[in-house]
Amino acid sequence: MAEKKKKSIQINNRRASFDYEFLETYTAGIRLVGTEIKSIRAGKASLNDAYCYFSGGNLYVRGMNVALYDWGTWGQHEPARDRQLLLTRKELRHLAIEDKKAGLTIVAVRLFIAENGYAKLLIALARGKKEFDKRESIKEKDLRRERERGDY
Repeated sequence: MAEKKKKSIQINNRRASFDYEFLETYTAGIRLVGTEIKSIRAGKASLNDAYCYFSGGNLYVRGMNVALYDWGTWGQHEPARDRQLLLTRKELRHLAIEDKKAGLTIVAVRLFIAENGYAKLLIALARGKKEFDKRESIKEKDLRRERERGDY
């Protein structure tokens, strides 16, 4: 029998690495409802402007948009709702302490499907970059690109 070829789904927040300097990263599970996982597996999600916040001791992601499932009926999910993230108590406690520090935030970096079939979200404790840091990042990227091409 021919084996199925799994298509790996990875939805990135490209703007996050440009706007933030990542200090620590964590892999979190997501509490999904209804047809959300089917839309994510179809690649119909967006992490633009997605960030995390604490409410009632739980961590939630806001700004993550999961499009409506094409074949869904009356039981559709709300596309732009806040979704709870699943982390260990120790990780939640550590992130809550760090999040209260000035200048730090928690951003969503990448959404992917793990080997076991569950949707996972890579989040990062991050510090916002200043304008000159962003210009420096652009210079480094251009230099790296030129070195790979051999144009230097």
